[in-house]
Amino acid sequence: MTTSLDALKATGTVVVSDSGDFESIGVYKPQDATTNPSLILAAANKPNYQNLIDFAIKYAKETGGDLDTQANLALDRLLVEFGKEILKIIPGRVSTEVDARLSFDKEATKKKALELIKLYDSIGIPKERILIKIASTWEGIQAARELERDHQIHCNLTLLFGFAQAVAAAEAGVTLISPFVGRILDWYKKNTGKNYEGDDDPGVISVKKIFNYYKQYGYRTIVMGASFRNVGEIRALAGVDFLTISPNLLEELKNSAAPVPKKLNAEAAAKADPIPKVSYIENEPEFRWSLLADQMAFDKLHEGILKFAADAVTLKDILKKKLE
Repeated sequence: MTTSLDALKATGTVVVSDSGDFESIGVYKPQDATTNPSLILAAANKPNYQNLIDFAIKYAKETGGDLDTQANLALDRLLVEFGKEILKIIPGRVSTEVDARLSFDKEATKKKALELIKLYDSIGIPKERILIKIASTWEGIQAARELERDHQIHCNLTLLFGFAQAVAAAEAGVTLISPFVGRILDWYKKNTGKNYEGDDDPGVISVKKIFNYYKQYGYRTIVMGASFRNVGEIRALAGVDFLTISPNLLEELKNSAAPVPKKLNAEAAAKADPIPKVSYIENEPEFRWSLLADQMAFDKLHEGILKFAADAVTLKDILKKKLE
């Protein structure tokens, strides 16, 4: 039987697993995998991952420093250990996220990215197999620009909700962006009281516009839809560059034989009615104003940063207690 998951892959979309639970990833044969502090926290609470936590604690104690320093070392090492195990399963790249608390500090973001890449290198994993995930703030986009240009480090701009963020990321030459389809839908449902499905879903509409814009102006940045609420959103974006999908929705696609026709096409997008060209990467005030004027994008960016930061703090506190 040809499954919906097989059909989705046949459209040319690269399927990515959105999970820190690497024991489930191999079932769906994704190309890449993405993680974030929330996913790692969920996985780290499972008994079968305690060996990774123990290893991270051992590493931090051997490296030394005060308790807070050791907790930070253990957190970084834990992220890398999860990444290492995931890379044993998938043929492509894994995304590892910079602490969301650094989202408004360009230099600190770059420093943390370089530290994570150095840690991966110390265990024999080349930077070509890593995507550094950075929040799509002004500072984050500028940090990614310099990491890509000066260090050839591939970046994944995450927590992306608005068109201005997408344009600036492409102008920065980042490898990949992750527009959050489901969280856009959440905002519109909450603020309008309406239900949206398929092609009328605001998250789907946002990703289609970004995809078309990139293809019309020749940007090579990969568009990877993320954060889905249902398989209808996934089917509506079949043909987009990449989709990162949670295990429960991957399972639903794997157990379905419903057709998944190709909806997005790079050649058709390039020939579609042109979207007016804009530029933000050299104009911080214009970027900030455009983000502020897009209430949904502004709200969801900052909400997402706070949530990821809170989960990172929770994870760090767990490690700190074990270090004590």
